[in-house]
Amino acid sequence: MLTIPILYILVIWMLYFIEIKFGYNFNKYGVFPRDFKGLRGVLFTHFIHSNTSHLLNNSIPLFVLLLSVFMFYKEVALKVLVYGALLTGILTWIIARESYHIGASGVVYLLFSFVFFSGLLKKHFRLVAVSLIVIFLYGSMIWYVLPIKDGMSWEGHLSGFVVGLVFAFLYKNKGIKKTEPFFEETAFDLLFDENGNFVPPNTAEEPHDDVKPITNKEA
Repeated sequence: MLTIPILYILVIWMLYFIEIKFGYNFNKYGVFPRDFKGLRGVLFTHFIHSNTSHLLNNSIPLFVLLLSVFMFYKEVALKVLVYGALLTGILTWIIARESYHIGASGVVYLLFSFVFFSGLLKKHFRLVAVSLIVIFLYGSMIWYVLPIKDGMSWEGHLSGFVVGLVFAFLYKNKGIKKTEPFFEETAFDLLFDENGNFVPPNTAEEPHDDVKPITNKEA
């Protein structure tokens, strides 16, 4: 469960270290819209970052969301990550401005949208809570699907958000279900039904199985 989240974070940090250490610039491997050569960015864009601040801002929410998806959606987590990232890159290539679009934030929005809407569809509010925690960690991320800040690929954010929503509907019957207890049930939990209503315990004593009842049968 931890392998892929940790590996992803290590890879993006290692690539950034190589850029700084050896003076490389991988920005040209990002998505460049409606250019055939720019299609290579569909594969590479989610691993490239412009500066340390960009990398730091993506690392924490990326790790939290990857961990959430691989915890709650084991059977489809890899599909959501791989296919979702590819579709996010392709949609960015179609709709974005003519500039190099880089960063893992497209994947962050993909996973955020998927977890959030999956939680709503399943009425599993622990999943919704995870997404809200990520909003808190990431700042006012929802607004960044709009062109409100220069130099930010809002098109990549919007693409990830849309793809995550589509995947939430596509896999609405996969992953953790509302009826599955996330925590072990206790005696206290048994005092309430699934809607949270109090159910008084049955205090009537049942007859012991090993004691024979007395009858009025004549000898």
